[in-house]
Amino acid sequence: MKITGTVGYAAMFEQFHPTDLLRWSRLAEENGFASVMASDHFHPWTPEQGQSAFVWSWLGALGATTSLRFGTGVTPPGFRYHPAVIAQAAATLEAMYPGRFWLGLGAGEALNEHIVGRYWPEAPTRLRILMESIEVIRRLFTGKKVKYQGEHVTLESARLYTLPETPPPIYVATAGPIQSKRTGKYCDGIITVGASDEKIGMLMERFEEGAREAGKDPSQMPRIVQLHVSWAESQREAEENALKEWPNGGMPFPKGDIRNPEDFQAMARFVRPEDFENRVLISADLDEHLEHVQHYIDLGFDEVYVHNVGRNQEEFIRAYGERVIPKLRWPEEG
Repeated sequence: MKITGTVGYAAMFEQFHPTDLLRWSRLAEENGFASVMASDHFHPWTPEQGQSAFVWSWLGALGATTSLRFGTGVTPPGFRYHPAVIAQAAATLEAMYPGRFWLGLGAGEALNEHIVGRYWPEAPTRLRILMESIEVIRRLFTGKKVKYQGEHVTLESARLYTLPETPPPIYVATAGPIQSKRTGKYCDGIITVGASDEKIGMLMERFEEGAREAGKDPSQMPRIVQLHVSWAESQREAEENALKEWPNGGMPFPKGDIRNPEDFQAMARFVRPEDFENRVLISADLDEHLEHVQHYIDLGFDEVYVHNVGRNQEEFIRAYGERVIPKLRWPEEG
């Protein structure tokens, strides 16, 4: 089912302690946020970010203590996690909290996935692993016994016994045209990050093309975007927060093959405020934040998840709840 008109809170496990994130998620619900996108990391991007809790332990607590919808943003199958384990975890959460959990998947980064000691493949291979994993998860959601022998993924006589009435939707993080088309064809919705209008338009065009090839109506499939912002009481503080807390957001190059937080730490020394342009909105002006979020709604996104990169999470949540979320215009409101 397509949900529209959602502003969600991005819970970043590479930055914050899980107990704090649970408290802030409850506060977010009180201030008009309707869903949570929780990152799935084994390592932080830089040592200074300082955290990397196990998100799947936390999601059950979130479900029990809020009424929010929630999902992973995103979990990479095939390395740290066999897809059968992801299927079991996802089915369990949806069985416990019907209609509230969505499964966000992606191809992963060496930062988190190299720890298992396997060869880290090139991007096209990682995407094939992702698609095989999605096929395995889909089959397991049927409740039937499944065997699978793919090029990269193997499954031997597995069956899920605890199942929800309806499987959770699968959304896939997508940044390129080929995967965007595959996402439309094989998945239930698309996740992407803020980018130029031209790139967003291209991704959505390919997403729609893939959906139609599979006989699906793309207008009924969720389109989800995650936006990184740095809001603070002053412009200087907002810039300092971005540089200190989220320097990886100012690195305009592919990061999928970098293995260690210390490597990102070394590169962070060269990041300047101007490097965040078109990647992280840095502004103390809440009207500018309102305009930024509204722009992505106008581009056709149904759900917008906002990540404030600074440590001032409580202040950010309250500010958005008062000055941004109530003023947003969604299509159904005319």
